Amino acid sequence: MTDPIDVAILGASGYTGAELVRLLLRHPHVRIAALTADRKAGQAMADVFPQFSGIELPRLTTIAEVDLDAIDLVFCALPHGTTQGVIADLFARKPSLKVVDLSADFRLADPAAYETWYGHPHQQLALQEEAAFGVVELNREAIAKARLVANPGCHSTTSILPVVPLLKDKLIHPDQIVITSATGMSGAGRAAKEEMLFSEVSEGVHAYGVGKHRHTAELDQEFDKAAGRPARATFTPLLIPMNRGIYATITVTLEGGATAEQLHETLARTYAGEPFVTVLPFGKVPQSRHVRGSNGVQLGVVADRGPDRAVLISTLDNLTKGASGQAVQNMNLICRFPETSGLEQLAIFP
Repeated sequence: MTDPIDVAILGASGYTGAELVRLLLRHPHVRIAALTADRKAGQAMADVFPQFSGIELPRLTTIAEVDLDAIDLVFCALPHGTTQGVIADLFARKPSLKVVDLSADFRLADPAAYETWYGHPHQQLALQEEAAFGVVELNREAIAKARLVANPGCHSTTSILPVVPLLKDKLIHPDQIVITSATGMSGAGRAAKEEMLFSEVSEGVHAYGVGKHRHTAELDQEFDKAAGRPARATFTPLLIPMNRGIYATITVTLEGGATAEQLHETLARTYAGEPFVTVLPFGKVPQSRHVRGSNGVQLGVVADRGPDRAVLISTLDNLTKGASGQAVQNMNLICRFPETSGLEQLAIFP
């Protein structure tokens, strides 16, 4: 019987923090020992998220008030650009701590790329060198040995899972990958923003961050590595009026006489036995509603009308597999728990 570990969630008042609480309350090997917030410090979690009414949870505190001596692992669900200093301080206080960071602060291995995309120099280069990029299905060995895991972005996870195996097998052209990735509203966070008001976003769809979305840097990093050369995908995110989910359509150009059926065979072989990735039968199209609320990913491969092209379709829930669910999956690897622990819930449909 594995002894439970005590975890802290920094930034518990946001959507990803609340999703971590939802998942960890059902985890057989975890106790939630501390929850932090900034403006909402001192409040009960149920005051911030009423779905937790009647559930005994720690009150929200500041990060400085967390007793790290009583904590085994920390989830950082803090805004981008704030986490590097926080995590450096955590490790200075307790070097044996394990950390899963849900921000973008440790996702990019190249400091120059980080500065280009985030507009300021990386502040913790030594920690960056030891951070493991947390796409579990493609980086298990490094994650299992890490004390710091950089949870990848939701858009990037959705596209990395179908594209990387095909680049590794040289089945698709590295410079002819076109990604359109539609996300629900919770991806924009919980802060009040005029452009996220119901009347501003309902009954329509729009692109954002065109040609400059920061998740593009993660795609460059992982696609380059898989292809063994620079690979430059075209990535366009869309905002659609639903609460949860990401749905990516990816058009690829085939290489070396490959067929769309071979792409499907490669993905089916790569993810055979994976608990959270399902490759649908060839030609079948996944739907975002069929992964909602779960840690699952569904992948589809469809032949395009041109013999040298194919369409990959990938969908996941941006708050679970795209953020908090993948973070729990990473924790399970680090702590040697069964990888599916706390993540067994099926999709909520209808």
